[in-house]
Amino acid sequence: MSGQERRQRPQGQGASGSTRRSTDRGGQPQRSAQPSRAVQPARRVAYDVLRAVTDSDAYANLLLPSAIVEAGLSTQDAALATELAYGTLRRRGMYDAIIAAAADRDVASIDPAVLDALRLAVHQLLATRVASHAAVNESVNLAATAQGRGAASFTNAVLRRIAKETPGEWQERIERSARSDDERLSLRTAHPVWVIRALRRALAAEGRADELEDLLDADNVSPEVTLVALPGLAERDEPVRPYAATAFGSPGGDPHRIMARSGGRIRVQDEGSQLVALALADAAPIRPGERWLDLCAGPGGKTALLAAIAAQHGAHLEANEVVPARAGLVRNALRAVPGDVVVHQEDGRELARSRAGQYDRILVDAPCTGLGALRRRPEARWRKTPADVAELVPLQEQLLSAAVNALVPGGIVAYVTCSPHLAETTGVVQEVLRGRGDLRELDARSVLAHVAQSPIDFGAHGDQPGGGSAQLWPHRHGTDAMFLALLQRSDPAVAGDGDAASKGE
Repeated sequence: MSGQERRQRPQGQGASGSTRRSTDRGGQPQRSAQPSRAVQPARRVAYDVLRAVTDSDAYANLLLPSAIVEAGLSTQDAALATELAYGTLRRRGMYDAIIAAAADRDVASIDPAVLDALRLAVHQLLATRVASHAAVNESVNLAATAQGRGAASFTNAVLRRIAKETPGEWQERIERSARSDDERLSLRTAHPVWVIRALRRALAAEGRADELEDLLDADNVSPEVTLVALPGLAERDEPVRPYAATAFGSPGGDPHRIMARSGGRIRVQDEGSQLVALALADAAPIRPGERWLDLCAGPGGKTALLAAIAAQHGAHLEANEVVPARAGLVRNALRAVPGDVVVHQEDGRELARSRAGQYDRILVDAPCTGLGALRRRPEARWRKTPADVAELVPLQEQLLSAAVNALVPGGIVAYVTCSPHLAETTGVVQEVLRGRGDLRELDARSVLAHVAQSPIDFGAHGDQPGGGSAQLWPHRHGTDAMFLALLQRSDPAVAGDGDAASKGE
């Protein structure tokens, strides 16, 4: 499975004459041997998260909550740390261009620990109301602690140059270096050019390419916290969300406290993620005794929702997750749901192939580039490359094909990604459908419309019969950009020779 991203980091002499990494073998930030200087706790937490994300491919949304708890931050400081870490990560590309201009050198030649201190300060200087002297002084202290007096002097000089100009002036300066309109848009919205072009194509498929800048802007806004109340086990609170009957917004305070009080029956989950799980359950009437499978279940949010629905209707759910740590998260997510959900720990392709014709409903929440969840995973836009798409698409096709063959006649598979990239969405579906007479695509838009409490705007083709797959969007629906296709397997005896593809699997 392709869960590990590999990145090549440029080599070069840093501001302190060194390019050594500053993380330990466990991927956690490792403090320099330099004497520690005073840094406000929220900034220290944000900086440590940036270091872990830069040096060990950690995920900010997983690291930050535990770092805040460990540091004992107040509610106000926790909010500041979150804004500093997420805001810096979201606009890293823009900030790197500004740092390069102010330092008169490529950022690849700056020591990574010093560069993260610069990025953190630039975000404060250009995008927050933090006092300039505080932003500069504390980032200078961070650089000094990481790499010594020379790094501190360099950091101080660069930041004081940046502080002399307004955000608008810096924006104009870096955009003048762009070689194309897409490069200018990339610098203005802090998205790599290849991501911009992929999102434009996905919107254009719905006749809405003119919404591109709205989408890019939405990616740079912190999303509202959305909770799920597991059906039959918890009731949702106010404010209710517009589409999923299980979804509501955080009513204030710490959502983790709400989750703890509920015993896990209420948890944080994007409304789009809830909708695709609800759609699989609603795609056909549920018969008691049905067997369901969540094939790529980690970290378990959709699994728990499906398990709660299955328990209400007398269906039986199994889950599978190949990565051991994520399989553990799935088991934890299921503790709040009555019944015994078996969690397998296998390659999803092999598990599905070994259970041909056994399941009535299967969720394939496939590994993907995550381009639809950039609001929540801000570092993903800088980690992913077109090569990741080329690597993931064959895996996505194999998982979906194996899942189809694990269906009983009349069974339904939901193919889901949190990426709107056409190669990962409709491209995968069309490839699997090609040549299979035993498979038909259901109208996922109609199913979602039936599930939703309010009308959902699916774009130019949404009113046509047989609308096929469905795509949700952050700027239009307030959800992650979740993609959903529903495929139903017919009876092989009726399909005839068209089932040859499945026989050769």
